[in-house]
Amino acid sequence: MAALFAFAWVGSAYALLPLAWRHYEYQRGLDGHAMVTRTSQGIPGDPINFGLVGSEADIACAFEAAGWSPADPVTLATSLRIVGSVVLKRPYPDAPVSALFYAGRREDLAFQKPAGNSADTRHHIRLWKVLEDGDEHRPVWLGSDSFDRGVGVSHYTLQITHHIDADIDAERDALGADLSEAGVVDDIYFVTGVGVTINGRNGGGDRYFTDGEALMARLSADCGSGAKKAPTILPDPPVVAGKNAVWRALCKWF
Repeated sequence: MAALFAFAWVGSAYALLPLAWRHYEYQRGLDGHAMVTRTSQGIPGDPINFGLVGSEADIACAFEAAGWSPADPVTLATSLRIVGSVVLKRPYPDAPVSALFYAGRREDLAFQKPAGNSADTRHHIRLWKVLEDGDEHRPVWLGSDSFDRGVGVSHYTLQITHHIDADIDAERDALGADLSEAGVVDDIYFVTGVGVTINGRNGGGDRYFTDGEALMARLSADCGSGAKKAPTILPDPPVVAGKNAVWRALCKWF
């Protein structure tokens, strides 16, 4: 019995479980990339939970088709405008997002979708180009997607910031659905993100939890050329699918 237990432990600890933390079957060039952003102070920020395959033009077209807007750059004028939007409850669908950093540089692109009467609440994503030539010989982008639930003060720096909703998987999946329903996605698959996290904290001290996966959407070339079709969902490795099933069962407890 002891030998059987030892064999099961070795197999799980050194073979099966590591596979649940590292899988890049559909995008091998992402292996070894960090899956968390950082603030300008170097504090670990929002985790990477989304990715796209396609050109910058493909991305701009896809988000427009899905009803998302590019975020304005941060300037004095846009900063004053977002303050006015929050205080006076006025719409600002192109409101700027604060900078986060990945691989030492701030986001290349940022998009958002309003979720109320002002920039106080919104869906938003920051994107960084990480591979010029991925497995499909197209650029690959990684992103951090979250829902701003309101404006407050950072628990770490006391600076004014947006606070995010803790369920970042729900936001990741909602963005995937938005793009899919717009008919601009060919394939969807997952790669290992930040890893299973029950009580993570972002750069503002906000809690998040996640199954640790990053959703990757392979965009249709030329925005699908107007053809609406459902994307193909590529399967996870069996050990990852099993891990995710256990995670979904546990989610109700936190």
